Order: sequence, then C-alpha cells, then structure tokens
Amino acid sequence: MMEHEFWHRKWENNQIAFHEAETNPLLLKHVSALGLAAGARVFVPLCGKSRDLHWLLAQGYEVVGAELSRLAVEQLFADLALTPLITHAGTLERFEAERLTVFVGDIFDLDHATLGHVDAVYDRAALVALPEAVRTRYAAHLAAASRHAPQLLITLDYDPALDIGPPFAVNEHAVRRLYGAAFHVTNIETRALAQGLKGVHPVRESAFLLTAR
Repeated sequence: MMEHEFWHRKWENNQIAFHEAETNPLLLKHVSALGLAAGARVFVPLCGKSRDLHWLLAQGYEVVGAELSRLAVEQLFADLALTPLITHAGTLERFEAERLTVFVGDIFDLDHATLGHVDAVYDRAALVALPEAVRTRYAAHLAAASRHAPQLLITLDYDPALDIGPPFAVNEHAVRRLYGAAFHVTNIETRALAQGLKGVHPVRESAFLLTAR
C-alpha cells in the first residue's frame, strides 16, 4: 500500500518530526480519566517509538502497541534497554519483553484474538496519521479489536486548506462522526500549541475521552 511505503521511508530516512521528544502533556494530565487499575493493560496503536510508552511503563502499566515500521520497534526496545523475544502472529511479528508487547505489521491484521484483553486505548498518533478515506474503517476496527475499551484520543485540528498532513486535521465533529455511534465522546481539553504545526501553522490539540455506550 502507498501509505505503508510512505511511513517506511519516513523511518528509514529518520524523517520523524512527528516523534515527540517528551511525554505528551495531555496524557500526563488526563490519563486518570481512564480510571485504570494498577497493572492495567493499555493498547497504543501506531505507537512508533513514542516516549509516551516509556511513561506508561514507568507507571506500572502493561503496554501493548501496534506499529507498521519494524525499525521503529527495534529502536523502541533499544531505547528501553530491552531485548525482545520475537515470534510470529499470523502476518504480524510480536516483540515481547517484560511488560511491553508490540505487534509489527498492518494494524488491520491485528484482531482481538491476537491482541488479547486491553483495559484502555491511548491514541495520540494513529487517527491523525491516517487519511480521511481510512479513518472510518480504522475507528471500527479499533473498537472491535479492543472490545470497545475506553479510549484517550488526542487529535490535532488546523486549517484543512493547508493540506500538509500527516498529521492530518481531525476536528471534534469528525471525532463524533467516527466514534459517536459506539462511544460517548467527551472533549476533555483543547489547547493551542505554541510551537505550531511543523513550527509554522496555528494548530489546536484536543483530548477526548471515549467510553462505550
């Protein structure tokens, strides 16, 4: 798929401006909204080598991710000083070490039977990375794979006329259209990002809590 080649090239060329150097402030502020018990299992779709995974692990959670780029996952485990056990799960590869599991491959090949039970989903970089034509399928697939586990969803919204994604602009109306039939959608916070999008364009970041209807 064209999108697959796009992301593989990004990682191979180290063009990863989307990779945040610090834990996302909205995760720090609003993870409590998920009501997670100690040791809860959190699913992070399209996780890359996000610092957010480091933080979730440090809080004692079990973390399971999905990522297209094997290179990103290798770097994630190296950054954490973990040596993964690598096995196959259908068309996917499973990287496992301690409380971290990451499935490498197409997220649409990751079903509930393979993923297993999760207590919550944290989506900062997945929905906004996908073109509009794929988002409806993704939202439904994620809900099915996670058995409608509650989600902390973080989106970006900017003038769509700029056409500079990914990350793509996803406003509150779009979130409600994608998730509103299956989830109660609460906009917890929206804030302007001082640094702008790609260092230039005005952009707002929002956190949404999704709970099953």
